[in-house]
Amino acid sequence: MMFVPFLTAGFPTPSLFKKMLFILEEEGAGMIEIGVPYSDPLADGPTIQRSSIRAIDQGMNIRTVFDLIKEVRKEGLKVPLVLFTYYNPLLQMGLEQVAKEVVQSGFNGVLVPDLPIEESQPLKEALKQYHIPLISLIAPTSFERIEAIAKQAEGFIYIVSSLGVTGERSQFHAKVKQLVQTVKQFAQVPVVLGFGIKQKSQLGSLTEDLDGYVIGSALIRIIDEIEQELRESLVPESIESEEFQLQFLERFRQRIREVQQ
Repeated sequence: MMFVPFLTAGFPTPSLFKKMLFILEEEGAGMIEIGVPYSDPLADGPTIQRSSIRAIDQGMNIRTVFDLIKEVRKEGLKVPLVLFTYYNPLLQMGLEQVAKEVVQSGFNGVLVPDLPIEESQPLKEALKQYHIPLISLIAPTSFERIEAIAKQAEGFIYIVSSLGVTGERSQFHAKVKQLVQTVKQFAQVPVVLGFGIKQKSQLGSLTEDLDGYVIGSALIRIIDEIEQELRESLVPESIESEEFQLQFLERFRQRIREVQQ
């Protein structure tokens, strides 16, 4: 089953962000979601919101995200990447320009959590000319719309495990398994589950019906924890220092292995 990590672009720093992408690829990520830092993230919980604010403070926006991805593609990153962004930044840039930037930078798909299927056609058409899929989301409130969403789905289907914003949870709602099984009946593309997953073992019997799982908030929290640990033990060292980054990346690699168990 595919491991799909989520990172906020440019967090905790652009240089560490780029290096973490390569570690995730080396440690078996089948795909990586790249979140565009946004000032009003409706679907993001407090953990990802804090990472976005910090990235924005360092100058990150949708244009600098495209630049960063161009850099890592030139440096040899091969793993598929999905652009996770809200619709307003896309409208401001212009959908045709967005589509060009998506393909030129090296993204393989786009996911827009605040764009309902009924309003998705303009973006889908702009991306279609470059063969870039617009990923569909299905939430627990979507039961009556599952068949319609699944039939037009491209790339993969992202099942939202719970209502509300992103964030770690101790257990899944009892109806999540029914939701996953219903989606699989109609899906013609892979199905992944996200929102609230801390590590693979938490999925239990859900693994029988899933093609992948997304770890987002838990991964951002891990990054926060590692940074805090190192700041306490390496007080004289800057986060941009070679020693800090070596130790950071070593600990990050170990934690990535743990969440996949």
